[in-house]
Amino acid sequence: MYTSPPDPVAFNALVWDIVRQIPAGTVSTYGRVAAMIPPPEKMTLRDYEAQGARWVGGAMAACPDDVPWQRVINSQGKISPRRGGSDMRQRQMLEAEGVTFDDRDRVDLGRFGWAGPPQEWMKARGLLPPPEESQPALPF
Repeated sequence: MYTSPPDPVAFNALVWDIVRQIPAGTVSTYGRVAAMIPPPEKMTLRDYEAQGARWVGGAMAACPDDVPWQRVINSQGKISPRRGGSDMRQRQMLEAEGVTFDDRDRVDLGRFGWAGPPQEWMKARGLLPPPEESQPALPF
């Protein structure tokens, strides 16, 4: 089993390209971004699904300044805790874009979740269509 992408440079570049497409006022999840990237050769889909979101998290931790990192949150609609207090900064940045949080610090993915990039853009990069949301909004 892989603990990191076989080609971290290529994987991170794909993640950052996808995240650059997320418009202000919307969010995506680590797992949803990962699902748009085909699994590495010789890796089962099941294994990739178990690792992909973590790999996206690693890419986001190392992203360049032009990547809107604040727009990627966890599958619960929450900001993942970080060292150094950047999770509060992330919330402030999202709120400045119009994203709201409930009393449990969650974003309604049904309301603010990003549908994904245009299909032509995805095809040109060899990416997969984003998965359908299995749960359009978190229960509040």
